[in-house]
Amino acid sequence: MIRRPLAAAALALCGFGAAACGGGEATGTGAAAPAASPPAAAPDTASGTAGGTAAGSADGTPAAPDTGTAAPVTRTASESAARPLSGKIVVIDPGHNGGNFRHTREINRQVNILTQKKACDTTGTSTNDGYTEAAFTWDVSNRLARLLRDQGATVRLTRADNTGWGPCINQRAAIGNKAHANAAISIHGDGAAPGAHGFHVIMPKKIGGPVDPVVGDSQRLGRKVRDAFHNGTGLPYSTYIGRQALNYRSDLGGLNLSTVPKIFIECGNMRNAGEARRFRDASFRQTIAESLAKGLKAYLTTQ
Repeated sequence: MIRRPLAAAALALCGFGAAACGGGEATGTGAAAPAASPPAAAPDTASGTAGGTAAGSADGTPAAPDTGTAAPVTRTASESAARPLSGKIVVIDPGHNGGNFRHTREINRQVNILTQKKACDTTGTSTNDGYTEAAFTWDVSNRLARLLRDQGATVRLTRADNTGWGPCINQRAAIGNKAHANAAISIHGDGAAPGAHGFHVIMPKKIGGPVDPVVGDSQRLGRKVRDAFHNGTGLPYSTYIGRQALNYRSDLGGLNLSTVPKIFIECGNMRNAGEARRFRDASFRQTIAESLAKGLKAYLTTQ
């Protein structure tokens, strides 16, 4: 979820309609979430490093992506069909980080996102029984990375684990830019009022900045992912933000600073009892990853 910055003395979590990394969107009907606490153990999580190559370190400082150029490879028609994403680069940004709550000074540091200044990062939200957004996004991201690699894509993650802090929202954008990603996706779970439910995709607006040339492609990516996610998971469009599960923002550093097609997805509301129950189910998190993979493939194979 995109959260408000933390106070040094208290770790404030999601408000109603707040959006992913980089500060909440004002809705006028916000309900503050409970104060953050050390995260509960994630249920049935995917292997911590199973997602493969990650850009980042335990302290939240991202490592430079591999910039080596691979030699051209000739593929048969059957090989191309089995690996349809060969030659494509995808950057996956698992929202927040499991150690952020221990580093309030660091994540409260202000960074310039062109339209304003925002906190470096936030803790994210959690279910009412303590399953954190950071654990959820880390698990789904690793599952998604495996699926995309199986189809031939080169995949990079913006963080290396779920125990460190950061990276800052501007660094998350820079990782996708440096990788020259064909597509980038930031994965989140929202923290709205308990009666609100459904998912939504966040896409950039033109701001007279580096994102402007890829706004159109980002919107096309967003619609492909929206459709695949809805069809694959059966989750409804958000009842509380956006229109037909699409929302356009100019206040998110991860979008404003991107020079590659990029979207955020709020997979649902972690404060809604029904959606929280499904998010804790490993098999449903696999369904989420498979649905996201289908949406990304639909976009990447029609570029």
